Amino acid sequence: MPLPTRSPARLAVIGGGPAGLMAAEVARAAGLQVDLFEAKGSVGRKFLIAGKGGLNLTHGEPRPAFDARYGARRSEIAAWLDDFDADALREWARERFGIDTYVGTSGRVFPMDRKAAPLLRGWVRRLREDGVAFHVQHRWLGWNDDGALRFAIPAGEIALQADATVLALGGGSWPELGSDGSWEDVLRARGVDVAPLQPANCGFDIGWSEHFAGRHAGAPLKPVVAHWRDASGNEHALQGECVVTATGIEGSLVYALSAGLRDAIASDGQARIELDLAPGRDLPRLQRDLACPRGGRSLSEHLRRHAGISGAKAGLLHEVLSRDQLHDEALVARTIKRLPLRLLRPRPIAEAISSAGGVRLEALDDGLMVRSMPGVFCAGEMLDWEAPTGGYLLTACYASGLRAARGATAWLQRDAAAM
Repeated sequence: MPLPTRSPARLAVIGGGPAGLMAAEVARAAGLQVDLFEAKGSVGRKFLIAGKGGLNLTHGEPRPAFDARYGARRSEIAAWLDDFDADALREWARERFGIDTYVGTSGRVFPMDRKAAPLLRGWVRRLREDGVAFHVQHRWLGWNDDGALRFAIPAGEIALQADATVLALGGGSWPELGSDGSWEDVLRARGVDVAPLQPANCGFDIGWSEHFAGRHAGAPLKPVVAHWRDASGNEHALQGECVVTATGIEGSLVYALSAGLRDAIASDGQARIELDLAPGRDLPRLQRDLACPRGGRSLSEHLRRHAGISGAKAGLLHEVLSRDQLHDEALVARTIKRLPLRLLRPRPIAEAISSAGGVRLEALDDGLMVRSMPGVFCAGEMLDWEAPTGGYLLTACYASGLRAARGATAWLQRDAAAM
């Protein structure tokens, strides 16, 4: 319902990613005057880059399994998804922009053309038509003594007043696109409880030999099955694909495990996984195949012919076994099925797909308002939650933007009614 004021209350949305754009849309539809501020020269830069290989908008996994992807924060994010879940997101894309979506074989949901740019262009155009004012090259610096928002602009610094503010500043990954985590110190100085930002959906350093790194960096490992133990000692296995890097390993399979691996390294100084390099063959068959006479063939040719192991997979065997051990067919077979890798550290947060940490949800009320700062709301990846890739990150960003905008609208309505 419209706000009971003579003129619309002014909401400042800071950050032009999906969470900020959704907050602006919902708040404007509720009758607020909305100004959206973006540090870069255009909005949605990370959104565009993330969609470069195909915009993974959300995921087709049904709830409550969908909710479980958010780990320790599943219950809080489930409440956001009650208002705007994967189905609502697909319906929004179709109704608002005429963009139909489909569910891929992996369960991931994509626009029919798989492109991010048409959705973003249509979104920004609609928001402008609806009356949202965009202000680019406005880098938020915090607040001045009068409570006005401070911005660095090309000409210097300005201060602007707003009746409420939604912060949607992103996490700490891909800082060149705007989400550099510079807001952490600003909020901590105001007494807001912020968990340190950490890399999520990231690769890990292993410390390859120069020979292996030089020969196999960039090579895919597929298919493989990762085996690991969680913090409680329970065994898990997951099949997927990954990529050898100059320093270690990355890729979708690794990203899926990254939260637990990162936390294990923080706790124990290292983490361990084992790769099954031949998931299509059981150990007895592999042992029989490798026991076949080699004749005059080289070890590499023998592994290729009888075990389907070549390229980077063969290189991994040379990396973890000595020359003498490579002539022990039984040991080689066991290693192919459970090749051990010791992960030393996650890659820097600037290289990560996303980040963990941020404003702790305990510091916010149900409408995502900072309890210690009435009128200030937070949304998106700057909040303390994380999720695997596959559309889960983007869905929760949308949902949190909607919730923050509704929270700000309700707060402003209560404030106006009390006047």
